[in-house]
Amino acid sequence: MPGYDVTEPRLRCVLPFEAVPAEVSQLRRAAAEQLSRWGIPVAVDDAELLVTELATNVVKHVGEGVSAALILEWRGERLRLEVHDKSSVRPSIRMMDRDQESGRGLHLLTFLAIEWGTVLTAVGKAVWCEIATDVGSTCLRIGRAVTALENYQALGGGPAYERGKDAVLAESAVALIADLLHWTAARGQDPDDILDRAQMHYEAEADVA
Repeated sequence: MPGYDVTEPRLRCVLPFEAVPAEVSQLRRAAAEQLSRWGIPVAVDDAELLVTELATNVVKHVGEGVSAALILEWRGERLRLEVHDKSSVRPSIRMMDRDQESGRGLHLLTFLAIEWGTVLTAVGKAVWCEIATDVGSTCLRIGRAVTALENYQALGGGPAYERGKDAVLAESAVALIADLLHWTAARGQDPDDILDRAQMHYEAEADVA
């Protein structure tokens, strides 16, 4: 999966790929290796997850076997991820039942990214998102978590607000974590391993803070 770098005026890498499930894992590894070469202080797990979701959406909604490309672009304190394909149909987030698997990728994109969107291109569209690359991003993570939990209540109706907003957010956090564990298990990953890795990230960032 060849790529090329342009170092001026910013760090940029283009990774063409074929939209098939086997290529998604290769693309994820290639992106992680590129970030490592750049030495970006970014949460690599977040970047890998976003690459996986963006590429998987092409496989599911554009067509298996189509040509696409991932662009990584590092600008200051943000890393931008773009996936270009040949479809002009823009993705949209729809309300869904908690038991639904389809469409969850865009909700995760909303939770993990600072910003995301779509733009039409000369041959189709690009779906893009940006994540922070600074190590001291605890406040950003907290704000992102609150936004995610407030939005997540709609997925399952959520408890009544009479119990207090903090209680609602706490219950939403439990439901979201449980759903994410189901999501990881459905993809053949070990939920306990995911929890251990999340705990390690939290403790490492808490020590730095």
